[in-house]
Amino acid sequence: MKRFKNILFAYDGKPGREQIFNRAVRLAQSNSASLTVIQVLKYYPFGAELLVEAQGFEEIPKSDRDETEEQLKRFRSAAKAKGVELTTRVLWGTPFLEIIREVLKRSHDLVMVGIESNDGMEGMLLGSTAMRLMRKCPCPVWAVKPTHGRQVDRILAAVDPAPFDDKMNDLDIKIMALATSLARSQGSTLHVVNCWNRNREKTFRARSRLKQAVVDDLLKETRKAHETRVKELLERFSLDYRSSRVHLLEGKPSQLIVDLAKKKQVELVVMGTVARTGITGFLIGNTAEKVLNHLECSVLAVKPDGFKTPVEMTEEGRRNVYVRTTGIGEDKVEALTDELEKRFVVLYTGRDFLDEIERRRVRIPY
Repeated sequence: MKRFKNILFAYDGKPGREQIFNRAVRLAQSNSASLTVIQVLKYYPFGAELLVEAQGFEEIPKSDRDETEEQLKRFRSAAKAKGVELTTRVLWGTPFLEIIREVLKRSHDLVMVGIESNDGMEGMLLGSTAMRLMRKCPCPVWAVKPTHGRQVDRILAAVDPAPFDDKMNDLDIKIMALATSLARSQGSTLHVVNCWNRNREKTFRARSRLKQAVVDDLLKETRKAHETRVKELLERFSLDYRSSRVHLLEGKPSQLIVDLAKKKQVELVVMGTVARTGITGFLIGNTAEKVLNHLECSVLAVKPDGFKTPVEMTEEGRRNVYVRTTGIGEDKVEALTDELEKRFVVLYTGRDFLDEIERRRVRIPY
């Protein structure tokens, strides 16, 4: 089944990104999808972006524009040779913000972005473009490790079906739909993992008045319930069990998913990312964040239905979210951030400053 109709590849000019572009072209071919490539140039000094906005794109140094346009021209020629019509754009600003705004403006249903080939996700800082997209981009984000070959041979889908949680169960369906579609299109082995944690078992055994045999039976029933929910989920997708494996594991999900991915030499993990604070899209879930920081492979991150990005279509909209405007420069960031932690006040000085706030994990209540 064709899952994507409007793919966006965010090119950043780093080595190995042509390989990711070729994968995006093949994916567009197999899905009969449109493909857009953008490059976001960030060239202005801290605190000067309002002036740059007034000057416009033509103020970008000509050498930078020429080099970027030449690479995008090569991409257009390569895509045309494969029968794929390619749209290219050069933008300026903070990369993750401009990528998300492009998604909102053009209704893209997949973003592909590169991560460093020598580090994988483990070397990806929480403040990187890829991680910020996973937190805040409303559509699925495929963070690609360039060293992988033409095909993805092994895919791991991490699911967590739960009773009485329709939102999370719908997310599991989206994860499985994407994972099974990619596995079929690329002839991949599909691994499905569900983890459940017995972190209170020792306390329960020590303090409960129930006999140990009764506790054992309760744990068996818990495992059986997980097996039943996973089975019901998988029945929707008619898996080929000759090329599929199901793993029901007991322990900490954040560790088990990473260990399984390494053991099975998985090349792509498909998993959900969920906001965990009152600020929409500000942070991803505890388990997801831990997993993403330790995986050594590519990741396809999926948001639940109804996820709302905090990124606005225009900078003026973002001001409305983050409250007041000041003229404070880079030399005041340290002192101001400390003050913010005490007073929970947001002072707008530009996207770089907001990124600094986010990096320091300052709470910003509405």
